[in-house]
Amino acid sequence: MIETEAVSTPPLVDLDWWQFRSDERDPLFESLRRDHPRIFVPVGSNPKNGFWALTRHEDVLEVSKRPEDFCSGEGTQIFDQPAKLREYRGSFIDMDNPEHARLRKIVSRGFTSRALSSIRDEIDETVREILDEMPKDGTCDFVTDFAALLPLRIIDNLLGIPREHEAFILEATNILLGAVDPEYVADQSSAGLAAAMTEASEKLVAILNGIAEERIAEPQDDLITRLVAATDAENLTPQEMAKFFILLVGAGNETTRNAISHGLHLLTKNPDQRSKWLSDYDRYAPTAIEEILRVASPVVHMRRTVTRDGVRLGDQEFRKGEKVVLWYGSANRDESVFADPYVFDITRDPNPHLAFGAPGPHFCLGAHLARLEMDVAFRLLFERFPDIHTVGEPDVLRANFLNGIKHLRAEYTAR
Repeated sequence: MIETEAVSTPPLVDLDWWQFRSDERDPLFESLRRDHPRIFVPVGSNPKNGFWALTRHEDVLEVSKRPEDFCSGEGTQIFDQPAKLREYRGSFIDMDNPEHARLRKIVSRGFTSRALSSIRDEIDETVREILDEMPKDGTCDFVTDFAALLPLRIIDNLLGIPREHEAFILEATNILLGAVDPEYVADQSSAGLAAAMTEASEKLVAILNGIAEERIAEPQDDLITRLVAATDAENLTPQEMAKFFILLVGAGNETTRNAISHGLHLLTKNPDQRSKWLSDYDRYAPTAIEEILRVASPVVHMRRTVTRDGVRLGDQEFRKGEKVVLWYGSANRDESVFADPYVFDITRDPNPHLAFGAPGPHFCLGAHLARLEMDVAFRLLFERFPDIHTVGEPDVLRANFLNGIKHLRAEYTAR
């Protein structure tokens, strides 16, 4: 480990800073990329709780490609989760090979481009259904009335989960990924947070265990059946399926809903880019979606743990057990990779953003589905409400793991 000069500790674990001082994020990370791209951030008095913050694109890319040196099996969030909670949430995102490879191989058969292309019509139908349900007075909370419902409803339809569970699954998702926000968990004590998250996890597991057991007994034409009851391949156990479901409704739902929410706000703040996209939707959609993902960077960070003494990254040497945290939003604004990184440009190409993580064993399995949902969502949204726009500033989630928007007022001409 190299010596570093004394510098002030960046507020990367200060959740109030993330929620209420978002205008300071870009300047802070810009200074870190320039002067301290691998700064050590202490957490409390125990050095083992601290981490190395990696803020440059090249470092995030490099670490993601070296799971043998920087593992995921020790946890992927800054703070270690209680053992009981990891029991429920320990999906393959928190695993290393060979177990990670085994589970990802099984799950990936339901998320290939070919498998997902067949559901475009279903996504289209779902978006139209949600648009039909939008408030008729021309004012809505864009997050709760549209962006949050779309990915959740798609996932439920894919898995064959009855609509009767939708409201609870949405509530549980907010708790699991937004627990440190008092809007979702009133008791912010350690005990209160653990209790709320454990209860939400247990109820989600119960729903999925029951459905998985039903599919094993009576297979149907849905993703759960393909993952737990296929006759020509290895399957997930009901318990593994339940953990994967928690990952799917959490990561899959939250990231897409936040990308869509940020997208509408970005287009509202940049009317020239909005007009350009609407002038030829098909032409600009591919690059517009990638630019929304880059700027939004819905997942703020992921953690890796050093596997042995002597691991090097550039000129820096690490010790076994040290934590490194990959800051995707910073990497996606790296001046050495992106020209004018603070400019929202729907024609940006190339655009090697890391919004789905970097290429490597843990690259987001749902990337193709998220892009497909965003394409259909914006296409039909502007077809139905061409003048829809956000009003005021977003109500931001109190968190540093997700770049979340809880509420976002929008107005449109009702039709």
